[in-house]
Amino acid sequence: MTNDKPRIGLLGITQELYDDVVKDITAYQRRFGSELSSWFSSDIELLFPGPARNRSQIEQIVSRFNEEKLDGIMVVMLTYAPSLFVIDAFRSNRLPIILANLQPERTVAATWDMASLTYNQGIHGIQDLANCFYKLGLRPPVLSGDWKSPAFRCRLTDWALAARTISRVRKARVATFGQMPGMGDITADPNDIMRILGPQVDHVHVGVLNEIMAHVEPAEVEAAMARDRLNFSIASDLSEESHRYAASLYVSLRTFLVSQHYDGFCVHFDALGKDGRFRQLHMLAASNLMAEGFGYAAEGDVLCASLMVAGQSIGRNAHFTEMYAMDFERNAFLMSHMGEGNWRVARSDSKPRLIRRELRIGGLQDPPTVLFTAQPGPATLVSLANIGGSRFRMVSLEGTILDEAKLPQLEMPYFFLQPKDQSVEETATRWLQSAGTHHQVLHLGTLGARWEMFCGMLGIEFVSMNRNG
Repeated sequence: MTNDKPRIGLLGITQELYDDVVKDITAYQRRFGSELSSWFSSDIELLFPGPARNRSQIEQIVSRFNEEKLDGIMVVMLTYAPSLFVIDAFRSNRLPIILANLQPERTVAATWDMASLTYNQGIHGIQDLANCFYKLGLRPPVLSGDWKSPAFRCRLTDWALAARTISRVRKARVATFGQMPGMGDITADPNDIMRILGPQVDHVHVGVLNEIMAHVEPAEVEAAMARDRLNFSIASDLSEESHRYAASLYVSLRTFLVSQHYDGFCVHFDALGKDGRFRQLHMLAASNLMAEGFGYAAEGDVLCASLMVAGQSIGRNAHFTEMYAMDFERNAFLMSHMGEGNWRVARSDSKPRLIRRELRIGGLQDPPTVLFTAQPGPATLVSLANIGGSRFRMVSLEGTILDEAKLPQLEMPYFFLQPKDQSVEETATRWLQSAGTHHQVLHLGTLGARWEMFCGMLGIEFVSMNRNG
């Protein structure tokens, strides 16, 4: 997935009544809409077709936004307009919407005349519209504020990125090679995943990988190894032969995903280990593919892989991980997994290492594994749980990745995540009580609000572990 800007339709609403009250009001509103588009252009592509001045124009514009498959619609009341002009336009709308309660001027000045009052009466009309939406059962998010403020920009950008993620996961596909028997919290009906979250889930036999590996071009494998040498510090005891096999598996997996248009994948270690045709597990392949923007989860966890696909769109560099242990002295969780990790989240002052990993799981040869610790600073951890039937819940935790993380005996990506403003004990208890799963997605930075908007658009319950969340 590319992290291009969200494409949002700007529906600016007015009414023809004001043509007789304020001279050239439509030209003014057209300039203001263009100014809004320009102001947010570094983060969002706002498409403004001009002021919608009557019911017919409103319906045509909303229909056009849907036909062009934009990521969402931002509704701005340029003046007062009766809400019943607007309601029917949204009967067949499939795009996320936000009501942006804004006005051209920040403050009411002594120089204001009737024209100024007319230009800045957006709150007048949006109250009418919000009330009618509420009566119809629509609950779009509302964003009020000075549109030039950093807080407004941040909040609008969060919503736009969440909206873009919705449009992407609705088209996404996830492939899984096997699933770990008996692992209950990873299970969910694929029909519910597709209907509520979006991705299509396909179970694929590892034989397709074996077939691709048999025909991989040596030049592609050499190019992959050359990239590894640039990205990683290669351990001296990692043999060229072992590295080459891992690179061949990576190229094969990538070829399959790209050629079959998959956005995410799972590989259960026994799918490779028990097949009899593979020499290594997929540690290097999974890490490199996550770094390229693919979603990934282990052990056939298609629910977490789907969440990873969303994570690669809602922010940069989603990382697959799990809570491995509690550290009461550090007041932190040790985060790690078997060897897969998105090395894009590695700390900037230390190059990730590619090591020969002694791993008996799967019963195959020692797999080359990327080893790193994560960049210290704010981070967000999310889990997507099926809580019975077709109900889903996201559990979110914001915290800090600690700077101190030296565990020389560990041979897999790891770091310490300290919960924000609370203890490990309290966080762990609330996580368990909320049905949080043991596979999670991590982002550097504070993204809880963005994920909450995402869940709101899909009707997924959102639970924050942070006291003020």
